[in-house]
Amino acid sequence: MVFLSFVYRFLTNFAFMAVVYFSLNFMEKYPNRAILAILVLVYAAMRAASTLRAFYFFQKIEKLEAETRRLQAPINDGSGGTTARKQVVADVARLRRDGELKSYMDLFFLALIVLLCVAAIMRQ
Repeated sequence: MVFLSFVYRFLTNFAFMAVVYFSLNFMEKYPNRAILAILVLVYAAMRAASTLRAFYFFQKIEKLEAETRRLQAPINDGSGGTTARKQVVADVARLRRDGELKSYMDLFFLALIVLLCVAAIMRQ
């Protein structure tokens, strides 16, 4: 299931990039192409800001994971239910790592889209 989420994220980003590429290349008039490129750049900037904010969020989650592991050590010496807690911490760590990888994938495609838009604006 995790693999499918990565494939889905890749395909949606690739489809968005393909739509931007074809729409910019099939615009005949320069003003229309420039307006479309600027609108896509604004959208890409908003998504990049959201992705960078997600990195800040993932950093905070990582700090919480470390604190939970530190506090969990004294509890593990005899009380019940520690395997469930360990599983929760492991699941959160895996989800955080997967989210970071997806964010890197988003940033890569956004950078490619920005390059496409800049190239479309520069050519007349």
